[in-house]
Amino acid sequence: MLRWLGLDSIFRAISRRLMYLWVRTQVLPNDLTLLGIDPDKPICYVLQNRLLSNVLVLDTEAGKLGLHRPLSSMRSFGLREKHSLLCLTRGEQPGPLSRPRHQHSPRLAALIEAVYADPTLDVQLVPVTILWGRSPETQNSWFKALFADSWATPTLLRQIITIIVHGRQTMMRINAPLSLRQFCQPDTDHERVLRKVSRVLRVHFRRERTAAIGPDMSHRRTLLNEIIRADVVQENIAREVAERGISREKAEARARLYANEIASDYSYPVVNALRIFLNWLWTRLYNGVTVHHFEGVETLAKDHEVIYVPSHRSHIDYLLLSYVIFTRGLMPPHIAAGANLNMPVVGGILRRGGAFFLRRTFKDNFLYGAVFNEYLHQIMSRGFPIEYFVEGGRSRTGRLLSAKLGMINMTLRSHLRDNHRPLVFIPTYIGYEKLMEGSTYIGELQGKPKEKENLFALVMSIRKLQKVFGKVNLSFGEPIYLNQVLDEHLPGWREDPQADERPEFIRTSLHLGRTISTRINATADVNPINLLSLVLLSTPKHAIDEEQLGEQLMICKSLLAGVPYSAHVTVTDLDGPAMVAYGEELKILQRRTHPLGDLLYLHEEDGVLMTYFRNNTLHLFALPSLLAGVFLQRRTATTREALHRVRSVYAFLQAELFLAWQDDELEEIVRRYLDTLFSLGLIQQTGSDRWAAPDPSSIEHSRLHILSRALRQTLVRYHMTITVLNQRGSDQLTQQQLEELCHLLAQRLSLLREFSAPEFFDKALFKTFLDTLKNQGIVRLSEAGKLCFDSRLTRIAEEAMELLPGGIRQAILQVTLITDDEVACALQSLEQANARRKSKVA
Repeated sequence: MLRWLGLDSIFRAISRRLMYLWVRTQVLPNDLTLLGIDPDKPICYVLQNRLLSNVLVLDTEAGKLGLHRPLSSMRSFGLREKHSLLCLTRGEQPGPLSRPRHQHSPRLAALIEAVYADPTLDVQLVPVTILWGRSPETQNSWFKALFADSWATPTLLRQIITIIVHGRQTMMRINAPLSLRQFCQPDTDHERVLRKVSRVLRVHFRRERTAAIGPDMSHRRTLLNEIIRADVVQENIAREVAERGISREKAEARARLYANEIASDYSYPVVNALRIFLNWLWTRLYNGVTVHHFEGVETLAKDHEVIYVPSHRSHIDYLLLSYVIFTRGLMPPHIAAGANLNMPVVGGILRRGGAFFLRRTFKDNFLYGAVFNEYLHQIMSRGFPIEYFVEGGRSRTGRLLSAKLGMINMTLRSHLRDNHRPLVFIPTYIGYEKLMEGSTYIGELQGKPKEKENLFALVMSIRKLQKVFGKVNLSFGEPIYLNQVLDEHLPGWREDPQADERPEFIRTSLHLGRTISTRINATADVNPINLLSLVLLSTPKHAIDEEQLGEQLMICKSLLAGVPYSAHVTVTDLDGPAMVAYGEELKILQRRTHPLGDLLYLHEEDGVLMTYFRNNTLHLFALPSLLAGVFLQRRTATTREALHRVRSVYAFLQAELFLAWQDDELEEIVRRYLDTLFSLGLIQQTGSDRWAAPDPSSIEHSRLHILSRALRQTLVRYHMTITVLNQRGSDQLTQQQLEELCHLLAQRLSLLREFSAPEFFDKALFKTFLDTLKNQGIVRLSEAGKLCFDSRLTRIAEEAMELLPGGIRQAILQVTLITDDEVACALQSLEQANARRKSKVA
């Protein structure tokens, strides 16, 4: 209308003057001569969207820079175009009377015709990207972040608000010109050239915008439609119709409901607003977030499909990893979150932050499974990074949990289906010095039901924001290249369309899960709280002389330095006294003054919580602790004898703690530990290849004793399980009955001895031990499902017994000497309690 009345230039002039009362623009690059724009050739600027604000910014800044202005005509170059500007899409949303937004630009078509008509003519197409509020590092307002640039075409009202909010943080990037002549080859059809140039420009703008604000996820509805149309989903919709007896429309509606329930709704403005909120949150909660080994991730993210597989300690994990990745310039991953987090309000925010939701189990819901598998495949094939926790849930003990294979299997199947882009797993270790959920975990281990996440509980947790939770460390481990794993364990997978149905597929999945867990542990960060808990929990009554504590902490650091676990393990820089002071600062250590020297100790409830942080890094001290126990019980041993004792239990330790060393590496590792223990004075050399414990009255003996106790509870569990099996006899108990019985006996033993931590009688640890016995062939299942064994179990029991002090061995025997009637009664009571708990949950 304004153009018809001849008022368009007046309207632009008024709009420009009003806008530039506020707008300030940063133009990049600083040196325009680097772009190679030829002022003697026709110039046509290219914008992605036809927004008046963008046109005015480009025209104004071009005039300031002395460039040919986009709103000036191209007649001086012999062309009939009124303006030196074209836009790939229109600014407004299409209506019934407006042409499609992605119709090819008429001006671009006219320029191509002109170039073909005049063999001497060339036109420089200069792409220009304009972003409002691009600099997230300079934004400290969530409101500003919400109105920063995104992929969606803004409405007039939103663009006005964006200009008001971000007018002083506008960025304009001028790019190197494209020669239109190079596209216009004599033997190429004009229409084909038009499509090719348009496609090249669209790809250019997509890359520019992706680099600046992350990829476009605005077409969520299109993605969901593609999922529903996928062959595998359609097959399962037909199966739903056949098996459930419902109409196809209802089955498809159900599939859409599942897809909508699962899919993320990624929004860059929301992610940016979350960054600002999290920056504030970390300041309130923590004394800092330290990141290790991120440089390798930056390299891999350029040309790999990246799957982040972090340890799962806390709900903070979701936020922390995405925050770290985003603030370092990479796109935050899409996160597989439990459906229990899809709460009102919070679920929507998480969904827009990249979370996609999955139910805890869906093995009996084939349609849901098909939709979820297809969704995962779609986002993987589009190259979006993904994050999921292979443990399945948060660890309640501080130990890494065995990998659940569900997400791993789905990832493998998706890659087998489409492997045009190499896939890499990034194991990630997350270490805390205090946990918000610590007391909850202890309650659950003591038998309290798991608390269901809800909005009220989340709001109530805000009161914890006044507390200080120390520092957080996030460390990225050695990558796992999936193609290499498949080549080794699933040969011929590229040519076999049924590779996921071969027996080797499951073995590959198991190997991959184990490798991920092992590499997470191999990138551990050892903080002061890990070391303080390791030492104090190995002392009687969890108390120790201040000077002795500092010396023992330095021994732990020396062991880590003497035999490095892996190149990715990092250790605190603090010395012993500084770690003690840090523990007091966090109110973890308590001090009791004494004329002979101050004592430091843990409150009983703090001692229970500290087992969590000891277990985070227990795997790093497993072998030196085991060797310390060998010398305390045997007094002397050759290298070969020490190695034999290590090998007798190593398979069980490796399964429980995900130790990195293979059996053929043990001899060298044991020798290196013996040399390190000798250099620290913890053992003595009495011959060319014989070692001995120090004098029992020496301080070195006391230090060796503290070191040995780190692994004591683990060895007690092993010995107790084998003792119960031997006492009950072969083919008498199922694995579940034995796990339940050992759980009860461990509870009883913890009351009689000092093993007060609930993780000591965690059922999952007994299960891992029994599974390893079965994998070793020492225990097998009868046809009736009972545990059967032979004399080899007795030999293992005898060897394990030699690693424990006589008093503990006697206590285990006393606790486990119960009659068959007592066993039956105990198991029946436990079954009834479990049934009541399940009915209450239901």
